Amino acid sequence: MSIEVNSKLQGKVTGITNFGAFVELPNGSTGLVHISEVADSYVKDINEHLKVGDTVEVKVMNVGDDGKIGLSIRRAKPESERPQRARTGSSRPSRGGGGRSGGRPSQNRTENFEQKMARFMKDSEERLSTLKRATESKRGGRGARRG
Repeated sequence: MSIEVNSKLQGKVTGITNFGAFVELPNGSTGLVHISEVADSYVKDINEHLKVGDTVEVKVMNVGDDGKIGLSIRRAKPESERPQRARTGSSRPSRGGGGRSGGRPSQNRTENFEQKMARFMKDSEERLSTLKRATESKRGGRGARRG
């Protein structure tokens, strides 16, 4: 009996480490369930979820050329038992409204290069002067006497 990727099997936990659990499969081979594949939620201590001797259902995620078998307990569960995550279609946060604008009103979209450069230079000068003031006050400013 060969192990095929995406197949679901019953296995017995034979060992537990801080990074996962070793599971013996029906054909006698052993695979690893990484700690991130034990449960749908964050697993701090794998011993809270598994014990040596437990029988678990696992899904074969990969079989390496060297014979190493990657397993998953959480992906072996049917879709109906998994918690549903809200998907917005994009993993990136939206760029509207908030962000680095600092509460400024939205900029005119037809702004040409010279206008953008002038705005950038003004903002840059303001930031540099603020930074310069803050560092000079920490050093005692110019002309401060040490006594």
